[in-house]
Amino acid sequence: MRFIVLISLLFVTACTGTRMSGIGPMQCVPYAREVSGIELYGDAYTWWDQAAAHYPRGQKPVRGAVLVLAKTPRLPYGHVAVVERVLSPRMIEVTHVNWGQDYWSRITVQDGMRVKDISPNNDWSRLQFWVPESGKYGRVYTARGFIYRSPTDQIALRNG
Repeated sequence: MRFIVLISLLFVTACTGTRMSGIGPMQCVPYAREVSGIELYGDAYTWWDQAAAHYPRGQKPVRGAVLVLAKTPRLPYGHVAVVERVLSPRMIEVTHVNWGQDYWSRITVQDGMRVKDISPNNDWSRLQFWVPESGKYGRVYTARGFIYRSPTDQIALRNG
């Protein structure tokens, strides 16, 4: 019986394009580190200050950059996600884990999740994530900015 349930889960996962992160919830920090190659450790909200000594940072999204959300009562450890695609100056797609309200959303790697910049100055300081279950954008989150893998990412932004 367990075999049938496991095969069913694998089939559904393959058909929907989602990936499971393992047996239980995976944390956003090790996932972002693995996907981005940015070698920072500790709670997600600490990445912004840690990066100052090791990586370029900024307010514009670029593919492969890590988006850092601030520590808030709702996000006591902050949150990090990796930019997959820049769709427009105010819209990106990210990949991340441990995001959502239930067990299944926390164990699923969420690829291609849309994030919208709603900040008044287009500086990505206030944003919303797409909520597939409701078919609309969710709560407003405060972001610190983007951590870039290398100085060339930041140079490309200036020249682009």
